[in-house]
Amino acid sequence: MLDAIAQAAALPAADVRRAAMYAGGLPAVAKGALAEGAKGLAAFSIQLLQPVQPMLAQPAEDIRAALAQLGVAAFDWKLDGARVQVHKAGDEVRVFTRSLNDVTGAVPEVVEAVRPLAARELILDGEAIALAPSGAPHPFQVTMRRFGRKLDVEAMRGELPLSVFFFDCLRRDAEDLVDRPARERFDALAAALPSGLVIPRLVTGDPAAAEAFFEDAVGRGHEGVIAKALDAPYEAGRRGSTWLKLKRAQTLDLVVLAAEWGHGRRNGWLSNLHLGALDPARGEFVMLGKTFKGLTDEILAWQTEAFLARAIARDAYTVYVRPEIVVEIEFNELQASPQYPGGLALRFARVKRYRPDKRPDEADTIETVRAIYAAQTRPAAAALTS
Repeated sequence: MLDAIAQAAALPAADVRRAAMYAGGLPAVAKGALAEGAKGLAAFSIQLLQPVQPMLAQPAEDIRAALAQLGVAAFDWKLDGARVQVHKAGDEVRVFTRSLNDVTGAVPEVVEAVRPLAARELILDGEAIALAPSGAPHPFQVTMRRFGRKLDVEAMRGELPLSVFFFDCLRRDAEDLVDRPARERFDALAAALPSGLVIPRLVTGDPAAAEAFFEDAVGRGHEGVIAKALDAPYEAGRRGSTWLKLKRAQTLDLVVLAAEWGHGRRNGWLSNLHLGALDPARGEFVMLGKTFKGLTDEILAWQTEAFLARAIARDAYTVYVRPEIVVEIEFNELQASPQYPGGLALRFARVKRYRPDKRPDEADTIETVRAIYAAQTRPAAAALTS
């Protein structure tokens, strides 16, 4: 639809996409583009108390590859928490999730951290996370308990307090910072917030220093780091090449396409998952393999109910589902495979966690999978030609 609107209005698709991110939907953008062209799109900009789609990161092979692509970069801890976008307008503070849901009432700690700040207007991008008394992070699923639909907030707050760390500033008072270079946004963030609310960050072009920073983050129980280009704008709603995520284990966010009935101890549960990545060129999901590993009894029970509620077809062994559920998959490597339409398959795949905070269109695409495979095969190709 974005491309169709752009073509009908003779406007760049990127401009229409950007306006839609700010507007939170297509109808108003389509009307503005078709009626007033570029002037109509210019009316859509970042607004206080109206969330925008968050910028996303692509996987990177390692620290050296990230630095080769970005040059001197900012390295942030990658926390395994819940993405939050916080808007402050005077004394009013609103908190939104990555899916743009208003969760202000569920996270009073975040509101209380931001409300006293001196800036009258702020739009902040960050991560809320539950930490143990030692400072170590709780698992993602534990943090997500704070975002359930029906909560006794005060009781949950006492049992599972949240911390919040911000890594970007999209607006400070009357200044819209979305199009400003990251280094300027980071400076605005540091000026607006006390250091305890800012994500630990290292700016460097030195691989050894970046590697040490990565090891420190992982040693504290976090996922890894995100490398960010210092001269790039904030690309709302896009998985841009200027943010690169680096983790200890390789992972992909994939979509469940089907599940097979289990056997033996898993009899009666849907177990073996069919995993797919979106192929934007074809507008459909491309299967990359299956896995039944990493599933606890609790997860098996939950996913059986969830998949049956989304069933669109069945055969004797398999329930095919609407592609709505995102799951994070760890794997050792990718291999060429004529068995699957995308030509690639996961090796030694296992479930790390489900991602209820992500929509299917936020999962990894087949282009990302192919890029990982290309990076994986480069050393072998170099060895053959040396």
